[in-house]
Amino acid sequence: MRRVLLLAVLGMLLAACAGQKPRRDAGPAPVQRDEQGRPLPGETSRPQSERYRQDRDGGPTAPAVDVSKLVEPVPKVEPPARYGNKSNYSVLGRSYTLRPDSHGYVERGIASWYGNKFHGYMTSSLEPYDMYAFSAAHKTLPLPTYARVTNLDNGKSVVVRINDRGPFHENRLIDLSYAAAVRIGVWPKGTGLVEVRAIDPVHPDAEPPPPRVVTVQSDARIYLQLGAFGERANAERVASTARRGGIEQIDIQSTNVNGRTVHRVRAGPLADVAAADALTARVESLGLGAPRVAIER
Repeated sequence: MRRVLLLAVLGMLLAACAGQKPRRDAGPAPVQRDEQGRPLPGETSRPQSERYRQDRDGGPTAPAVDVSKLVEPVPKVEPPARYGNKSNYSVLGRSYTLRPDSHGYVERGIASWYGNKFHGYMTSSLEPYDMYAFSAAHKTLPLPTYARVTNLDNGKSVVVRINDRGPFHENRLIDLSYAAAVRIGVWPKGTGLVEVRAIDPVHPDAEPPPPRVVTVQSDARIYLQLGAFGERANAERVASTARRGGIEQIDIQSTNVNGRTVHRVRAGPLADVAAADALTARVESLGLGAPRVAIER
């Protein structure tokens, strides 16, 4: 009798199990791996929305470190980082191709900064992010790269070690650590017009001296470049599309680049970074793609 009862109970349990649908979240999350198949640390396997303790970024929650007493990194020869140097990658639907090296790299654009939300978490090179180190994130320069970042509004500059990827906001050239942003006056404003100049660690003394600090308003101007074309007719078509879409202050600048004439379609000058962000959305809505920020003085 006991055996019959046991069989009956087992039958009920099996029937109940068969009637239950498997949970979609059952089982461990898939492990993300690098290009060589090695498992990445746990936090990099989690989606961005679940990876960090804080929802919003900001400065220090505790009394801030005196950034003026922090020492800038000294450029030195380093091997490429094992992580974060994949030649091609995609983020948020956009694809990026890494530069083969940083030799001769100079570019002007908009800098932003990141701080306490990411402090202690892994960068793209799998080094812990330290908001009190002079570091930065860049979309296409090799990791690591040393660079001098100069604020075009006040002439202040800082040497940073680029060891992270980003920023993936439209129109941002570089993401500075909290310390670097404070050093050159981008914090707490949030953004700034900067020049990023890569440093050759083999010949660091060949780097030009940083610009002197000025005390007057900078004459740096922001433009959006909608395209650069070898044929003037193609530039005219893009300019006409922009004008029909209500974008004014469109100009075509023709210049000689390596022996050939290039026609650049630009909008501006623009009042500030907010105006550049707003106009970027309008340009993309016209099907003209993402414009490039150009800074002139």
